[in-house]
Amino acid sequence: MSAPVANVRPQPDRVLVDIVDYVLDFEVDSALALSTARYCLLDTLGCGLEALSYPACTKLLGPLVPGTIVPHGAKVPGTSFQLDPVQAAFNIGAMIRWLDFNDTWLAAEWGHPSDNLGGILATADWLSRTAVAQGKPPLTMKHVLEAMVKAHEIQGCMALENSFNKVGLDHVLLVKLASTAVVGLMLGLTRDELINAVSLAMVDGQALRTYRHAPNTGSRKSWAAGDATSRAVRLALIAKTGEMGYPSALTAKTWGFYDVSFKGQPFQFQRPYGSYVMENVLFKIAFPAEFHAQTAAEAAMTLHAVLAQQGKSAQDIQRITIRTHEAAIRIIDKSGPLANPADRDHCIQYMVAVPLIFGRLTAADYEDVVAQDPRIDALRAKTVCVEDPQFTKDYHDPLKRSIANALTVELNNGTTLDEVVVEYPIGHKRRRNEGTPLLIEKFRTNLARRFPAKQQQAILDVSLDAARLEAMPVNEYVDLYVI
Repeated sequence: MSAPVANVRPQPDRVLVDIVDYVLDFEVDSALALSTARYCLLDTLGCGLEALSYPACTKLLGPLVPGTIVPHGAKVPGTSFQLDPVQAAFNIGAMIRWLDFNDTWLAAEWGHPSDNLGGILATADWLSRTAVAQGKPPLTMKHVLEAMVKAHEIQGCMALENSFNKVGLDHVLLVKLASTAVVGLMLGLTRDELINAVSLAMVDGQALRTYRHAPNTGSRKSWAAGDATSRAVRLALIAKTGEMGYPSALTAKTWGFYDVSFKGQPFQFQRPYGSYVMENVLFKIAFPAEFHAQTAAEAAMTLHAVLAQQGKSAQDIQRITIRTHEAAIRIIDKSGPLANPADRDHCIQYMVAVPLIFGRLTAADYEDVVAQDPRIDALRAKTVCVEDPQFTKDYHDPLKRSIANALTVELNNGTTLDEVVVEYPIGHKRRRNEGTPLLIEKFRTNLARRFPAKQQQAILDVSLDAARLEAMPVNEYVDLYVI
């Protein structure tokens, strides 16, 4: 007969406590982190505005009950919706992730830390409008930027050494965890309430990665982060009522997260929480493509120009070899039919073929009208991926964090073009000076998709002035984006 389990309430798991103490106590004083957060804000909102051109995205937006308007609710940029903060977080989160064009963090686990903006902005806007209605001061955009830095840090530091994809779980688990922590801070939760909140996030059901991989790749991968960040707002609100938490949510024998979902292994950490992740985050500037293929697409663009200079085209190609890193092979090395845009933007062969053929790679290039071009699948069939161990090593090196790809093209006439190697994409920290002007131009382009010239300029005037943006009430800034 087994001994009964001692029913003594344990102290909270150290991992949960560390997150909460960081959120409550850390002062964001890094000028680089705040500056990068501002560019991240603009880029993320711009990605959301571009997604509003796609009915597959917009069909999911708006209130749960059509026609519902929430007094003092959060507004959804680029729309006329005013919603409760949970549904607004879903709307914003789905928009910004839809086209796979917002920022990226690559480590043992990968993901997109700006996904947390859905919960952060919705909650800050709702709290600000409520405060103004009560004659109280609203939150400012600096509060939003600081929350972004902390959410990036939690998600990114957890990802450095812990691979959730290897146990079949999706990285949006980390969005839920990080959003719960920073949204709870905005809501004014006490330390104990915050610990309860993050424990609720870990006890919660976690999404499977199957919607990101063959044979089930589909559009849920575009709204999964919106679902996670909105769930975080809900859990933080539940904790605010005084609802209890689960202190050993991670470590409880048999029933805790480690035993149930992480093969009995505890989380590992490379560094303490600070502002490292925001300072080193990767931006998708040139291409709306899964980040492991960014440098491959850039190399393909170079080779497109080389072919044109020689009076040749993609139809003269006999074979393409992509020298790449292990993560790219595991995630986006695909053969066979590609069923939908979500499938195509996670196929490195597709993301190389399109720029080789057309000299471009845009969100529209994943749609059926382009994918039906027989030259794409013909070129995919001629493309092979091989792992370069040094590329894999440099990918994990914290001093490099490269995302290298190298393309070699062999032609039908027997000649081989010089290999094109790109180690760091345009959105990498090592290329910030080169990338930032292009990031701003991307933002301008996305504003022009949605707003008349006068409204575009009003947004730009504030957004490109760091001091003015940080001081602006959240509700007033969001109002600039309302249709």
